[in-house]
Amino acid sequence: MRKLNPVILLIMALSIVSLTACSTNDDTDNNNNAAAGTIEAKVDGNSFTSLDMTSIATLANGNLIIQGNDADGKSIVMTIFGYTGEGTYEFTGTDPLILHIANYIEADINNPMNTQSWTAPFDGTAAGTVTITSEMSNSIEGTFEFSGQNANDMSMKVLTEGAFNLTKQSL
Repeated sequence: MRKLNPVILLIMALSIVSLTACSTNDDTDNNNNAAAGTIEAKVDGNSFTSLDMTSIATLANGNLIIQGNDADGKSIVMTIFGYTGEGTYEFTGTDPLILHIANYIEADINNPMNTQSWTAPFDGTAAGTVTITSEMSNSIEGTFEFSGQNANDMSMKVLTEGAFNLTKQSL
């Protein structure tokens, strides 16, 4: 399941967006440097900031999905399977029973088959982490970093200085 079709990833990301509500809080949190309702990161040194209206954390069946899209069709999606609360989770393929996944996606709206995705983990080594620093009943904050590999051409994207400050919904 490590090589997910980019179109399927796009559909999953868009499905999550359609199930979410908008947040109207524009405050900045100084602990993780992400504005309320957003995911922020550097992607190969370039700034990424998701839109408030397309960013959410969803807790369902013990799994946490953190997702945000920007206006250019780029998105970050992180899934923590077997989520247990605040703490650090590794994107590593060393234990097949505990797999946390991070994706950076560049959607091509004009040609969806050309959508590209960079996934962590991409082999058995640690490819990054996500740390949940604060969780409340309706919000979640944290930081992340990861290196993702594109299964189509083996290119890499490095995401650094990642932070999120999101509304959390439980299903």
